[in-house]
Amino acid sequence: MDFAKNLVLGGTSGCLAKTLCAPLERVKIVLQTAKGGAGAGMVGTARSIVNDQGARALWRGNLTNCARYFPTQAINFACKERYQKALVPDKATAGFAAWFAGYLAAGGAAGATSLTVVYPLEFSYTRLAADVGKVKQFPGGLPDVISTIAKKDGVSGLYRGYPTSVAGIIVYRAGYFGFYDAGKQVFFADGGANTSIFLKFGLAMAVDISAACFAYPIDTVRRRLMMQSGSGADMQFNSASSAVKHIYKREGAAGFFRGCMANNVRAIASALVLVLYDEAKKLTA
Repeated sequence: MDFAKNLVLGGTSGCLAKTLCAPLERVKIVLQTAKGGAGAGMVGTARSIVNDQGARALWRGNLTNCARYFPTQAINFACKERYQKALVPDKATAGFAAWFAGYLAAGGAAGATSLTVVYPLEFSYTRLAADVGKVKQFPGGLPDVISTIAKKDGVSGLYRGYPTSVAGIIVYRAGYFGFYDAGKQVFFADGGANTSIFLKFGLAMAVDISAACFAYPIDTVRRRLMMQSGSGADMQFNSASSAVKHIYKREGAAGFFRGCMANNVRAIASALVLVLYDEAKKLTA
């Protein structure tokens, strides 16, 4: 019963926060996947999207994102709770290092589990969100993305960039869940049970920004890989290593962090998910 409840609470909290911050997510992905240099930045990119496709376009792909995000966060939180029970030892007997490592391992394992289940939706959302300009590449939305990619590249095309993605998500979720849950035990006398939501939100923001910045270069590489389709001469690169070389040669080290500022602002949503989940769990206890 607890597992099912955690599924619902995690998924609902995630979708609510994601919808509120969808414009920032769209801008971030356009910046990450745009060809060439740094471009117009956050404000210029948002203005360009609105001018070309209208204000509603800032939420383009949000339904697909929520369809991906609900099961992602549902599995994340439910599995995170299960993995913590199995992997986090008693701090008094095992010591701080083993205790903290258990939280990191549980977070990373939860992230890998959820990504494996929903990767085709993650892939499709990235292609939809990066579809800018007056003429849409995928006017039919999610079904159009899936059918077009599957027809051109086969079903395996929907898993392009998966190895890089799973490596990145393990790093990110280990920090996101591990530092937050362990941090509540370290910084709050009651483990966060009766701590102000504003203090917990501050911790969640600091944790998410730190984890996201650390994992961001991997995220950029995986999204660039997702944007590849076809074979041979049609592709700029076909592996993570060739993508890294391509980005560095054309854009320098800064290319790996394009859109990182938008991602840090978007951390509001990720932090909200953690706090909303905590509060919902408390209300339904």
